[in-house]
Amino acid sequence: MSLLSFLIYVPLQIAFMPLAIVGVILVAYRQLVVSKRLGVSQTAIEVLNGRWTMHIFGLRKDPATAKLAASLPNTSTTGLWLALFPLWIKFKLSGKLFLYPRIPEVGNEGLGEIIVVRTLHFDRIIERAIPEVEQFVVMGAGYDTRAYGDFRRDGVIYYELDQPNVQKHKRTALLNAEIDSDHVRFVSVDFNTQNAIEQLVITGFAPSKKTLFLLEGVTLYLTEDDVRKTIREVRDYAPAGSILLADFYADRFIDISKPKAVQKTLDYTNERLGFGLPLATGYEQVLRDFVESENMSLGEAHFMGSSNDNGPFMVVAELNW
Repeated sequence: MSLLSFLIYVPLQIAFMPLAIVGVILVAYRQLVVSKRLGVSQTAIEVLNGRWTMHIFGLRKDPATAKLAASLPNTSTTGLWLALFPLWIKFKLSGKLFLYPRIPEVGNEGLGEIIVVRTLHFDRIIERAIPEVEQFVVMGAGYDTRAYGDFRRDGVIYYELDQPNVQKHKRTALLNAEIDSDHVRFVSVDFNTQNAIEQLVITGFAPSKKTLFLLEGVTLYLTEDDVRKTIREVRDYAPAGSILLADFYADRFIDISKPKAVQKTLDYTNERLGFGLPLATGYEQVLRDFVESENMSLGEAHFMGSSNDNGPFMVVAELNW
């Protein structure tokens, strides 16, 4: 079946090439131009598109993301299908992933697998941790849909924090997609001028209850001072036994934004990469030292690209206190 799927895939991919190009252009236009027009992050759409792909290819059950993507004006599921249809047909025939999306061997992850692997690492820790908490806070939530799928639990209060315009845009899309969000407390916050945790408390967050905080895909857009400030606020406003999940990036990853073409794309929607850790050597100790410098202890840590001579380019980390 694998051979048959390949024999079908190759001519189909060749025939689909013009349509695939149209699909990529359509997705890119919506991601960049429409996101700018709406005043929302274009990199958040990359995450959504990646998770939509994971759902379609059976890597991660996520019907909420599929419904949300179909309702958003700044992405195109039609464009995604045009780009990925031949690969999807091959997957359906063979039952095996090929080229994209895929799960590489541990240590051999590349930038192309960042959304897939990062998402799965976070999911596994959340699944383990959520039965032990009473509150789940998604910080800089973007288009995250974990509160609307398999991680929804009775007895857990869900919060989503984000900038006012981003949150308004998402709530409209959730309504249009007919995704139930009545159990989620939305907290709008200006991260430049307001204390995010204080805004949470105003909305009903209980500092006495064990909480799972999720800070995914955020730290690389902050300064080191802002990252440390966020960690301290979380630690000071939640009791022992709470958990902060975050991803941290190598300083060499941050350097990829320096070429003019990359920076121009980020600047287009007012985004800029900021904080990175020196993970080239002794990366496990570097992470541990950083976490412990904020009076936290390190739980699970999953490094991506650790087989590279320059060390891993990012890590998904569990911070405890």
